Amino acid sequence: MAGRNGNKEQQDGPRDPRAVLALLWGEQGQPTRGPKPKLSPQRIAAAAAELADREGLDAVSMNKVAGEFGVSAMALYRYVPGKTELVELMVEAVLADGPDLSGVPDGDWRSAVREWTRQCARVYAAHPWMLGALAMRRQIMGPCQLRWLDVALAALEPTGLRAAERHRVFLLLIGLVRNLAQQQRDAAVERDAEWDRLAGDLLARHADRFPALTKAIAEGAFEPDGADPLEFGLDRILDGVQALVAGRE
Repeated sequence: MAGRNGNKEQQDGPRDPRAVLALLWGEQGQPTRGPKPKLSPQRIAAAAAELADREGLDAVSMNKVAGEFGVSAMALYRYVPGKTELVELMVEAVLADGPDLSGVPDGDWRSAVREWTRQCARVYAAHPWMLGALAMRRQIMGPCQLRWLDVALAALEPTGLRAAERHRVFLLLIGLVRNLAQQQRDAAVERDAEWDRLAGDLLARHADRFPALTKAIAEGAFEPDGADPLEFGLDRILDGVQALVAGRE
């Protein structure tokens, strides 16, 4: 953490929660004097998100984002206090367009939850840096992120589950999406091929130590079978919720 005369990529001190909330919810005061602002937190966040899409979250810095607008980094601090807040605004920016369940029949909670999860997975696939952004310790959420949670909970209301149970189902769904996004992000053909070769050699020498794993590999457990892992996971979660609901009835 740098002082006021150093690199201001990080906060100089503890964040003011009220200021962060105002920034995320667009309730910060606007200057009444001086020239009209040329930028906005939303424009800056959108540019930063595009940069992260191209080069990853680690590539995002106040200096680099400022370069997208042809200004100095100091010019951005008039709108965004630092990178921590910038990342939070980036999350809001990419979540702003959804979810949209308008095409799902009323009361069809399975279809609603399925569509919500598919849309969420598409956001993560389009913006892999979201994994890192949301892994940060986030105590404050903006309206766009809260809307995704709100829509998921509303989709589950027809189940009759208790509010705490609906929230647990939401956690299962977002966990599935994030887990699959992590697998996709980490996948690399060259690395996977090398891993398969090394692992195959090791297991061939130590098959007696891992009999169930050796048998599963021989039966094609890790071979592509055409199944969509998202749909498979969704079916298992939804079937479990359906069984819970049926048991209550």
